[in-house]
Amino acid sequence: MGTSNIKAFVNGRICRNGRLDDDSLFVDLDQGRIVHEQQGKPSEVYDLKGRIIASAFLELQTNSCAGVHFTHFHDPQSYQESLRKVSEYLVTTGVGSFWATVPTVSKEVFQEVLPQLKPQPFGTGAELLGAHCEGPWLNPIKKGAHDATLMQTPDLASTEEIYGGHASTSSVRMVTLAPELQGSSTLIKSLTNDHGIIVSLGHSSADYDTGIAALKAGAKTLTHVFNAMNPLNHRLPGLAGLMSSPGSPYYSIIPDGIHLHPATVTLAYRTNPQRCILITDSIEMAGMPDGVYPGHAQIPHPQRKEGNKVTIDGTDTLIGSCISLDECVRNLKRWSGCSLAEAIRCVTENVANLMGLNDRGVLEPGRRADLVVLDEQGNVQETWIRGVKVYEH
Repeated sequence: MGTSNIKAFVNGRICRNGRLDDDSLFVDLDQGRIVHEQQGKPSEVYDLKGRIIASAFLELQTNSCAGVHFTHFHDPQSYQESLRKVSEYLVTTGVGSFWATVPTVSKEVFQEVLPQLKPQPFGTGAELLGAHCEGPWLNPIKKGAHDATLMQTPDLASTEEIYGGHASTSSVRMVTLAPELQGSSTLIKSLTNDHGIIVSLGHSSADYDTGIAALKAGAKTLTHVFNAMNPLNHRLPGLAGLMSSPGSPYYSIIPDGIHLHPATVTLAYRTNPQRCILITDSIEMAGMPDGVYPGHAQIPHPQRKEGNKVTIDGTDTLIGSCISLDECVRNLKRWSGCSLAEAIRCVTENVANLMGLNDRGVLEPGRRADLVVLDEQGNVQETWIRGVKVYEH
């Protein structure tokens, strides 16, 4: 291979496998992919000036951000513009790829929005990798902010009936469901075997044994552990107890200090660092100024944003969080005492391994040159998509 279109990132620290190494990174600018070190002189040399370079982050669960809600559909053109707006916000937080989370909505809304959420690039923004459907097969007693009246049981509502035909189901990459519901085992097997969809367990009152059965049926991960599930008890460990089970599922946590106490975040991370995934679970006010925002169909009340916390205006009722994924990384490092590289693994390699991605998420030859440049504290300095800088702080 020639070296005429190779960019060398030098004088930095490369983040791989939870470690920082003094090394250089080489990118084929024609392919937008990482390559081995080349013979001869590269066409461009980029001095990192001692900073850290990592794979761009993978956002597994965001309900919305930048004033956009993924369930609000008017027409295809405006919806695509909204997705572009989200993608261009996310790169400012170090995210290179994301899955759009759709909460429990009516089948009509699922069938409107899912075809729009097929994997697609956005040029200078983060790439959409599909949808994460959080529902409708959830337990109403663990509904969180979801609409319990729209929840279904697997034995009475099939995948095709809820999500629609191939144009919809082909967009779905993950489904969160409650394994104690009637017919859940059959649904798990259908989603994993027939559709290639990752199944996560959440919004559930399931006990430990029911969780183990769901893992054996094909579930691979847990959604926002400790939230919307039974608490971890020394005699009744529930779904949270699966973090240390022989099946070693992946599991996500929201390290915002709102959904989880810092000590609980540390407990979850330390249980299995190579299976722990950080998520924002953000809502549409993420990336927006503090203030009061109008409600909508899911939350029919004025919403007050103060920092990362959003409540129903005039009350203490929590609606959601507006944390960004780079802040999640910094929080985990500060609270757990892990290294920055170990925290970054929870938003890159761990996510890629769960979702079966072999084209991104790790800085190794053959993978996409989706990169984030960070300072010593983990603040995002630059984001690159396919070897092109798309954001600079």
